[in-house]
Amino acid sequence: MVAYRILAAVGLGFALTAVMAASDVGRTLAQPAGTFLAVGRVCGLLGAYLMLVMVLLVSRFAPLERAIGQDRLVRWHRWLAPWPLSLITVHVVAITLGYAQMAKSGAWRELWLLVSGVPNMLAAAAGFTLVIVAAVTSWRVARRRLEYETWWAVHLYFYLGLTLSFAHQVTTGAAFVGHPWARWWWTALWVATAGTVVVYRVLLPLWRTLYHRLRVVGVYDEGPGVTSVVVEGKHLERLPVEGGQFLQWRFLRRGLWWQAHPYSLSAMPRPPHLRITVKALGDHSARLAGIRTGTRVAIEGPYGTFTKHARSHDRVALVGAGVGVTPLRALLEDLPDGVHVVALLRASNPHEAVLAEEMRVLVERRGGSFHTLVGPRSAVRLDPVVLARFVPDLAYRDVYVCGPHGFTRQVVRCARALRVDPDRIHTEAFAT
Repeated sequence: MVAYRILAAVGLGFALTAVMAASDVGRTLAQPAGTFLAVGRVCGLLGAYLMLVMVLLVSRFAPLERAIGQDRLVRWHRWLAPWPLSLITVHVVAITLGYAQMAKSGAWRELWLLVSGVPNMLAAAAGFTLVIVAAVTSWRVARRRLEYETWWAVHLYFYLGLTLSFAHQVTTGAAFVGHPWARWWWTALWVATAGTVVVYRVLLPLWRTLYHRLRVVGVYDEGPGVTSVVVEGKHLERLPVEGGQFLQWRFLRRGLWWQAHPYSLSAMPRPPHLRITVKALGDHSARLAGIRTGTRVAIEGPYGTFTKHARSHDRVALVGAGVGVTPLRALLEDLPDGVHVVALLRASNPHEAVLAEEMRVLVERRGGSFHTLVGPRSAVRLDPVVLARFVPDLAYRDVYVCGPHGFTRQVVRCARALRVDPDRIHTEAFAT
């Protein structure tokens, strides 16, 4: 229901922007090259509006995060991205061709005259370039070739690009010149979006970091390439975190301080301590095995809807693979006492069954059932028959799944084949 309301609000804003963009179309079409100019102006405003929606989706705005979940918001962000980029590209091309036709000159010459002669247009051109660079590096093919740290740094220029593009919109845009109400509404929209980003991605994380004063107090090996990091802090009983959620962690030491990575809690907070369990999948996670005690830690979050509130029944199945067990381990502690649990952990070999003994103890303490499925995927398959053998009443349970993308998709397919209601299948994104 909340998602529909959000979509309705976005749709209403899009409609208002379209009306504002169309208000000057009639007069524009009456000009020489009016078709190019009208198309360019309408596409520019609609593209800019959708850019703001993209930013809001990943702004970490708490009501959105609680209602929809970061995974889904990121998916929406990625799905939406090609549309504003295409609209703004059409805007640039159409405006250039329109003015070139009016001046009876070449398109490249006219583009140079626009950039060098129109107020704020040079900044807008730089902003457009930065947005395109961020978009290209986020393309799946390019993204696979970039380290996370490089991609993250480049992606920050997206915000700079949007900032540079704003001034030319309200000072030279036909929808705003002579229309103070339109300029006021558009400015308020941009300021509100920027304010949301600053509050939820900068100020709130900074306040929580200073308030809780986290520092590393222990680093432990859990298995080959898997490390648990324990941090100590102040007032952790006031940190609004639930089992199954994750935080963005920034370890304030040389080479790590400038990048934040998402790691789920692998146990419920036991004030004054928090614990994460991390597998070495990249430079950042690999270096955590050597993190020194006393290292200060900054946090952002918590985030995620992979919690006890997602369930609709008092019977659940927890299915995890590898280090994907970490949010399940914390969720298991946070479930109400009356919830019956069946847990299944998948691992290629016994050493990869991370936190299996902790899970077994917690499940059996509840009177539930704990199972492991160990062996290479080619020899030990996980299919509907196998899943039904471990959890015969799966169709009557909420199913929580976390692991590598391929594993998660396979379990979801098995659950659907066993007639589990899609609304009772809950997944947490986890990359290998």
